[in-house]
Amino acid sequence: MDFCLGDTGAMAGHAPEPLTELLARPGGITTMLPTSAAEWVGAELARRFGVERWSFTLTATDANRWAIRIARQLTRRPKILVFSYCYHGSVDEAFIVATPDGPRSRDGNVGAPVDPSVTTRVVEFNDAAALERELAHRDVAAVLMEPALTNIGIVLPAPGFLDSVRSLTREHGSLLINDETHTFSAGPGGCTRAWGLSPDIVTIGKSIAGGIPAGAYGLGARLSEFLLSDKSADIVDVGGVGGTLAGNALSVAAMRAILGSVLTDAAFETMTSVAARYTEGVRGVLESRRLPWHVTQLGARAEYRFAPAPPLNGGESNAAADAQLDEYLHLYTINRGVLLTPFHNMALMSPVTTNADADLHTEIFAAAADELIG
Repeated sequence: MDFCLGDTGAMAGHAPEPLTELLARPGGITTMLPTSAAEWVGAELARRFGVERWSFTLTATDANRWAIRIARQLTRRPKILVFSYCYHGSVDEAFIVATPDGPRSRDGNVGAPVDPSVTTRVVEFNDAAALERELAHRDVAAVLMEPALTNIGIVLPAPGFLDSVRSLTREHGSLLINDETHTFSAGPGGCTRAWGLSPDIVTIGKSIAGGIPAGAYGLGARLSEFLLSDKSADIVDVGGVGGTLAGNALSVAAMRAILGSVLTDAAFETMTSVAARYTEGVRGVLESRRLPWHVTQLGARAEYRFAPAPPLNGGESNAAADAQLDEYLHLYTINRGVLLTPFHNMALMSPVTTNADADLHTEIFAAAADELIG
């Protein structure tokens, strides 16, 4: 039973029929020209996320990189702001954390071209005062944000925090980018739609093409028109935005198949319901065994963390990590036929995940907890 699902890349399930049928049909792979599927996918992403103009990439990392470049072009500002322990793929600007001694490069950052504090401001999630302080420098082109942190355990926004992010970015002239690559689990339009958010730019990847490399970024109509009218910006050829294989015929056709027939509004209802059953099962084990841990759900995704209460930010969640407990639980479950995300204790539901699958995990998780206690 796979609850890892390629760390979201296979959220549609493994080899869903609409995708395998597409791959079996002869047709173009790449043309460097638009296809009719691109028009459909752009309109569907606009319907789901509320921003009107979309461009395609091969990964969410690409989408974030290009969104950052566009934000700098639009604002003529040099810096990006992220939240400590965020996840935005392998974007150089995102490998930075907040510490009591100030911002520093995140542990494990490989071959950083510059110290990320040169390019990036960083604050803890759910700290509106710190966000306001950093935006007051008025050198931040965009806040690049997961609406909920997902790669350091699930950290949900405190009431009113996302409203503060939106009002503060507008007040200080910074754009707001919602990275929905993982938070797409919240529903058909991610957190943006589920929580009524209004970002300037949305990025997404991994899951929307069923494992075929694909990503996308969307801008509001006013911003896109402003960008396209900027004679100093080459959006067509060598300006640093785009690529020969971006939006290729195969990727875009796969996005149409997955968004049109697999990760539908109805599918998300089922996935979220199964995730709720999974969450209730884990919570029941924690309460009955009096384990000082917690479990958090974000739509079709759930995760437990080794702290009695949900953390408020990435720093707190990082402090709750326990490498030995992680390894024990991953090995215990996989030896009994259940796969969790290897990097942490995240479980994701696909359209074909069942209540019985969730119950199987609860049974194995309870046995693991009993052995720990015993």
